[in-house]
Amino acid sequence: MKQKVIDIIKTHVDKEFYLEKPKSAELGHYATPIAFSLAKELRKPPALIAKEIAARFQNETIFESVTAVNGYINFKLSLSFLDECASYFLKNPNEFAKGGKDESILVEFVSANPTGPLHIGHARGAVVGDALCRAGLHLGYKIKSEYYINDAGNQVDLLGLSIFLAGRENILKLETKWPEEFYRGEYIVDLAYAAAEKFGKKIFEDEKNIADLSLWGKDEMMNLIRKDLKNVNIDFDNFVSEKSLYPKWEESFKKLQKSGKTYEKDGKVWIKSQEFGDEKDRVIIREDNRPTYLAGDIVYHDDKFARNFDKYINIWGADHHGYIARVKAAINFMGYDESKLEVILAQMVSLLKGGEPYKMSKRAGNFITMNEVVEEIGSDALRFMFLSKKADTHLEFDIDILKQNDSSNPIYYINYAHARINQLFGKSGKRVKDIAGVKLFDMNESSQNLLFNALLLPEVLEDAFESRQIQKLTDFLKFLASLLHKFYNENKIIGSEFEERYLKILSMTALCLRMGLKFIGIDAKDKM
Repeated sequence: MKQKVIDIIKTHVDKEFYLEKPKSAELGHYATPIAFSLAKELRKPPALIAKEIAARFQNETIFESVTAVNGYINFKLSLSFLDECASYFLKNPNEFAKGGKDESILVEFVSANPTGPLHIGHARGAVVGDALCRAGLHLGYKIKSEYYINDAGNQVDLLGLSIFLAGRENILKLETKWPEEFYRGEYIVDLAYAAAEKFGKKIFEDEKNIADLSLWGKDEMMNLIRKDLKNVNIDFDNFVSEKSLYPKWEESFKKLQKSGKTYEKDGKVWIKSQEFGDEKDRVIIREDNRPTYLAGDIVYHDDKFARNFDKYINIWGADHHGYIARVKAAINFMGYDESKLEVILAQMVSLLKGGEPYKMSKRAGNFITMNEVVEEIGSDALRFMFLSKKADTHLEFDIDILKQNDSSNPIYYINYAHARINQLFGKSGKRVKDIAGVKLFDMNESSQNLLFNALLLPEVLEDAFESRQIQKLTDFLKFLASLLHKFYNENKIIGSEFEERYLKILSMTALCLRMGLKFIGIDAKDKM
């Protein structure tokens, strides 16, 4: 719809311009301040230029009016044009908000260590990444989602040790001395009992078995992580193991050496990441010749960039901010275009219950698991709330609000709007296909406003994806639901002379709500 307006304006205005929303909906649907930028060039006041340009659109049937107000040019779309758009999308619902982008993107998100259940911090990145993928795919982008399994290094060894010690203490009933660092929580004890069932109790008698417990425990945790993700409607195209990439480290290291951006000092090998804005150069190979954690990121990004996507998006926790410069430095030094990498940082989440901090469970030890929150409020509520604010801002919400069946609960409020429309169709005995071709005429301002906003999903979706701010979509859905509830309360629909025309507008609204929820991984409710 917006693109159609832009295309028509271009036929009458041979200058760069942009569209915005007028200050008041009464002025029109779109506006442009182009007259202000032309004032100096044409040596005329903006008000006069705006009036002259507005006169050029008198014969364009998609506009009900084109007016000049205080130097702005306001465009109000005609009901016949809005009707035409609605008819097409109601007959072709899968085409609604469909885009024709032609760019390949690899989106990496979650990538939590396979040493424990996903916590709510992981969940935020997971939901943001999944929603971006859903939106991008509908817009036409060739998107692949990827989970990078951090299964190399001390953390997996520590998992095996923790399971081993939990087995000695809880199953063999031996006095056990725990190290300063270990994984806590009932899930470790559960893993120990599962290991005893699979391998027998003797596995806890010899420390040589810790390595086997590490590998087994990692696989068990990845199975749990996959299950937890499935519970919130998230699937990945690829799972890439850090450990599987380490044989390629020498190849990646040679690329870095060839660039001349590595050096030896104090028996270690360093990368000149400070040249890319890092606080200091970083070690990539230790004194004992073992690659560092950063080396894992380097070889992984070498592998990713070799797959030749047009763009790469990483969603990391906010505590990884310092890694951006050093990873981009390595990408550049290996001969790739580091500008193709975009990093989105997801801030932490604070949960309340009844206004008080949410208590951590014993299961995870020292954090709140994603699954326990899902069990309490459901996947839909969790997804919606985690997308309700920009990823790089702190998020706090009270889970008790998400159990309310009223307007304070946004996902309930939106679903109720969709269910209300469905209920009206049930009362009318009509189906969407029965009214898709009904002609709209003589409609009041509120019905035209509802229809216009219901048709805005394509531009909202594109803006939300391109700006990486999915909260623009959740905000829009809440706004559209509020318009629907207001319209429902102010207008008699079933049995009125406008019944079929109203139902057509409502069916377009329902399609918008349904598709909008789909893009954030939620199925709209037909009944409440």
